[in-house]
Amino acid sequence: MELKYVGLSEINGPLVVLDNVKDVAFDEIAQIRLSDGTRRLARVVEVEQQRAVLQVFEGTKGLSLTNTTTRFSGKPMELGLSKEMLGRIFSGSGRPIDGLGDIIPEKFKDINGSPLNPVSRTYPRNYINTGISSIDALMTLIRGQKLPIFSGSGLSHNKLAVQIARQAKIADDNGQGFGIVFGAMGVKNDVADYFKRSFEETGALERVAMFINLSNDPIIERILTPRCALTCAEYLAFEHNMHILVILTDMTSYAEACREFSSSKGEIPGRKGYPGYLYSDLASIYERAGIVKGSTGSVTQIPILTMPNDDITHPVPDLTGYITEGQIVMDRHLEQTGTYPAVAVLPSLSRLMKDGIGEGYTREDHSMCANQLFAAYSKVQDARALASVIGEEELSQGDKAYMHFGKLFEEYFINQGFDVNRSIEETLDLGWALLSTLPRAELDRVDDEHLDKYYDPDKAKAMFQ
Repeated sequence: MELKYVGLSEINGPLVVLDNVKDVAFDEIAQIRLSDGTRRLARVVEVEQQRAVLQVFEGTKGLSLTNTTTRFSGKPMELGLSKEMLGRIFSGSGRPIDGLGDIIPEKFKDINGSPLNPVSRTYPRNYINTGISSIDALMTLIRGQKLPIFSGSGLSHNKLAVQIARQAKIADDNGQGFGIVFGAMGVKNDVADYFKRSFEETGALERVAMFINLSNDPIIERILTPRCALTCAEYLAFEHNMHILVILTDMTSYAEACREFSSSKGEIPGRKGYPGYLYSDLASIYERAGIVKGSTGSVTQIPILTMPNDDITHPVPDLTGYITEGQIVMDRHLEQTGTYPAVAVLPSLSRLMKDGIGEGYTREDHSMCANQLFAAYSKVQDARALASVIGEEELSQGDKAYMHFGKLFEEYFINQGFDVNRSIEETLDLGWALLSTLPRAELDRVDDEHLDKYYDPDKAKAMFQ
């Protein structure tokens, strides 16, 4: 027998309270019917004896305490899934908003994901080629990895997200498909239009499933957006054996929605007002990346977050750094000098990179080339610091060589056009050409065999004169 509850005990922001309810579970979905016949979805966020607190997805405006009817579904929120989702655009809660009609679901799955036994995970290997030299060479994205981008307000992270989504590919030697699931949270209308237009113009939309939550949409939907996106990704990866890259922007908007929701529930705030469970909440999203035994597909995540005041110790980037396997950090100074993408090389890293590059994956010299580029660029920073004190004219010949290398490295290697898509071979060859501008004795991270093969000062002189 299905029970309908008439009336509400309390309305508080996006929350409503019902008393004297029975057999209601946490995270259960309910349907609220207004007096004019319209329906809204809600989710149970707190249960205390016979009292239930519900979070209304479309907001509580227009709700009445007396003649509102609530019906519980007996199950958590589920998303209808189909391979047809690729090439489609959805709202943050998974409703089609591209005017192409509803999809015909092949199955329904809980958006919170299924519990995954850690033993059933496979260690991530092999890489995804983004076509961006600084990422592919120095902080390689490995299939099944979660590698966030730490950016700042006003930096070109949206542009970088579009370029990665447009260019990313794998070595498709087994005939396996590759797709993108793109989740945008709390974005403005012009940013959402930019994402749609960019994918449509380049033809990339055919392999992209987009979930868009606008800044004027309810915060409740913002909390659902990454979970809907990841449910779609898991279905395509583990049931259709596809390699899925999930790009989520902006995780700071998501965390602020969690903070606002937590505050409306009257919970005791943690650091900077964020809820104390923010770490576990973020982990429930990030840990849905990976490779599962028995499936040849993979879910790889690139969450993008903006750091308030460029503060990398802010709770959102700080907690994200603990959960994920590295980070790509955007640099405001490089952005201001016209460098794109403005990737700060030294604070960026990929912790899984060492196991997904080299012979059989990228090229046998990749590791040595990357190590030497890191070492050389770190000495560039030392030389620049010294030059700021004593002047560039007073530097030794070695320091001047590093200053010259740093200028070329930022101009030719980090700086890359929005439409430039480099293969891994082109990227590594460019890295060796830049290293060849330094004296051979300075290249102490490379063995003689590879130096004999790749060190070529004449080629470098011709390329960078």
